[in-house]
Amino acid sequence: MSVRLVHKLKRSCTRLVSSSLTRTSEKARHPGSQTNFTHEIQFLNPHDLPTIPTFRVLDNHGNIKTDNAPKLSDEELVEIYKKMSLLSKMDKILLQSQRQGRISFYMTCSGEEAAVIGSAAALQDVDTVFTQYREVGVFLWRGFTLQDIMHQCFSTHKDNTKGRQMPIHYSAKKHNIQCVSSTLATQVPNAVGYAYSNKIKGIDAVTVTYFGEGAASEGDVHAAMNMAAVLRCPTLFICRNNGFAISTKTEDQYAGDGIAVRGVGYGMRSLRVDGNDLFAVHKAVSDARKIALEDSCPVLIELMTYRVGHHSTSDDSTAYRSIDEVNYWNREDSPVGRFGLYLMKQKLWDAEMEQSYAKECRKEIMGAFNVAESSLKPSPYLVFGDVYDKPSTQLSEQRGSLERHLRSYGQHYNLDDYDV
Repeated sequence: MSVRLVHKLKRSCTRLVSSSLTRTSEKARHPGSQTNFTHEIQFLNPHDLPTIPTFRVLDNHGNIKTDNAPKLSDEELVEIYKKMSLLSKMDKILLQSQRQGRISFYMTCSGEEAAVIGSAAALQDVDTVFTQYREVGVFLWRGFTLQDIMHQCFSTHKDNTKGRQMPIHYSAKKHNIQCVSSTLATQVPNAVGYAYSNKIKGIDAVTVTYFGEGAASEGDVHAAMNMAAVLRCPTLFICRNNGFAISTKTEDQYAGDGIAVRGVGYGMRSLRVDGNDLFAVHKAVSDARKIALEDSCPVLIELMTYRVGHHSTSDDSTAYRSIDEVNYWNREDSPVGRFGLYLMKQKLWDAEMEQSYAKECRKEIMGAFNVAESSLKPSPYLVFGDVYDKPSTQLSEQRGSLERHLRSYGQHYNLDDYDV
């Protein structure tokens, strides 16, 4: 081989190696990411990045500020307002009844009516819902009646959960809403699995799961978001960020930019919304549902709201926040008040209608309340049902033991109060 040819080959190899190195240095080819190389050390500082904005349609004075308002008829607007108002009034009565010892437990939706009713109104009945425990408005919107609610809260023999659940743990299979569970965030991976099943079966529906910003700290939520994004499950993650995880304020829960940014980290589309704005909530959930179905993918919505009520009747929020703070939100940014102001400006509602509807609500609520309070309790023998498909020998023996015990000592148990 001549010297000239050797030099020519060396130059060719050098160009090839140089060209290859240049291309490789421009684009990283690691399987875990798609990114460019850099020669600079640059740690990302979250404080230097812009925060996710909050989508809003209706201002605090009842004025629409954008063309992005949802297209709802006058009848739909009034119906939504009535459900929000009914929910608010029912909460007050059941809260008072617990304080009087007439039911054992309760949780209100006070301050979050738009987040719950607005999102429910934007969904379709075919969409399966996995709630947390502050979404009774979803049940109401879908046709779960006041009487159904009262029977459950009083644990009567007409309670469809057979008195086995503590109050506010509703279940509505016929309305496509899964049973409420107290355990935080367990419903979130369940919803993703349900959505994945629907996707495999070709069912044209989304699965919706609600949770609070406190529950978002549970590992179940992170695993569920990652699963939904990787498997492209049509799931709507609706987070009610109401400022408190029981008594823990948001600044003690996370240091990042809320919950919406986490969806981006998992590779899903995310949006932050004014959760006290009925129009913004409805528009966001409606659009998210369309995206989830058309692209077969999950969407995260963070609804920014404020929990006006105590966490539950087991909580005293005055221990960790001031009455003045609560009064401010009640006065300046009530979701029911803001939406009602809009309706009044549009001549769809007025003070006389408000007074008349308040009386109608109270009559309906108290009617259902009185029926449930005077109803029988479930049969004690129901405890042996729904354990196995066919009762085991052991269960049958235990039931027989209870029957013999009640025959002998039933007078000590007020059995007339039970559906025996």
